[in-house]
Parts: sequence; C-alpha cells; structure tokens
Amino acid sequence: MKINRLFTAEDSVVDLIEYDYNVLTVLSRFSLPLGFGHKTIAELCEDSGINTEAFLLVVNFLLSGEIDQLTLPYVSPADVAYFLHNSHEYYLSYKLPHIRANLLTALDEGHSDINPIIIKFFDDYTSLVKQHFSYEEGVVFPYVRALASGTPTDYSIDVFRRQHDDEIEEKLSELKNIILRYYSTSMPFKMYDALVDIYNCEQDLKSHAQIENDILVPMISRIEHCR
Repeated sequence: MKINRLFTAEDSVVDLIEYDYNVLTVLSRFSLPLGFGHKTIAELCEDSGINTEAFLLVVNFLLSGEIDQLTLPYVSPADVAYFLHNSHEYYLSYKLPHIRANLLTALDEGHSDINPIIIKFFDDYTSLVKQHFSYEEGVVFPYVRALASGTPTDYSIDVFRRQHDDEIEEKLSELKNIILRYYSTSMPFKMYDALVDIYNCEQDLKSHAQIENDILVPMISRIEHCR
C-alpha cells in the first residue's frame, strides 16, 4: 500500500506500525527496541541513538516509493549503510536459514528425485546472496563510511552501480517456478507457507536493492562530485 502523505517525527510509532506492519522489519534493522508505549518516532529514535531523519527517509521511501528531498540533506550515507548492514545480518542469520528449514519440512518423501534439486537451488541462491553481501561489507560500506568521515579513498561508487545486477532476483524466480509448476505434495499447506516466505523475501530483497540504488548510490555520487 502506498501512502498519500509522509510520516513525520511527531507521528506515533504504534500508528506507523498500524498503518503498515511491514515497517516492523525496518524498526528491527535500525535496532529499535520493542515496548513503544506512546512514544513518537522522534522519541524512540533519540532514546536509541538513531538518526530520526535516516529512519524517516527509509520508512517513507519504502511506503511511498518516493525520496523525501527535505529530509535527505540531514541524513549521512553512513546511517543508510548501517541500516543495510543490519539487513544483511537479518537475511543471513535469520531469514534465509528460516526459509531453508521451512522448505525441508515441506518436502514430500515421494519426491526423492526433485527434493535434492530444490534444496541445492536454494543453497546456491544463498551462496549467491552471501557473495553479494560480502562485497558490500568488505568494499562498499567501508568506502561509504570513509567518504562520510572525509577520509580519501580511490574507490568509486560507480564500480558498485555498474555491477549491481538482477542475478539474485532471477535465481529466486527460478526456484519459485520449479515449485509452482512441477511440485505436487500431500502437505500443500507446508509448501504454501514456504512459498509465502520466499515471496516475502524476494520483495524484501528488492526493496533492499532499491534503497541501495535510489538512495545510497546517488548520495555517494553527489559527495564524490563535490570532492
């Protein structure tokens, strides 16, 4: 659902969640604790040492698909990198292992031929995600932090932009097609549940890439241009 207004620092955290519960993942990746009480977004962020404008920039972008140009000048690219880094932790330590466990539970014993293919497909996909994240953690994010602190470096964000392709998304689409088109099971509710997880993960990773492409990369490009 796209919002027709932007949330502000004075809006209630609970009202934000009630509007779209999917923002719970944003709260978790900014390391914002539960137990909101009647706090506003500003109060929660300030109590947790999080840049309120960075939180609003990400939340409003994910809800509306638009970048708040008034908030943008008050956000450091390091704050965006912090959110993206925490997202990597979420995918690798929780979400992808959770999906794999659901897939294993949903596999029908009568399909000994295709079951190993499905798991291998998912494991190959996970390896691809890890490889992608590893480059960002080892090269891109340190560069972002260095640039934000004024430390000179020879890297250019254009290198990242040119190699930021859709291979991860395509791999997950292939896995979905294998299950949707060719997998029958006596326990469909389990496989449907696993598929919902896969679809949610796909959409989540797409939003993750949009934050990188539409917010982080332009922010860094502007800094590079000014220097």
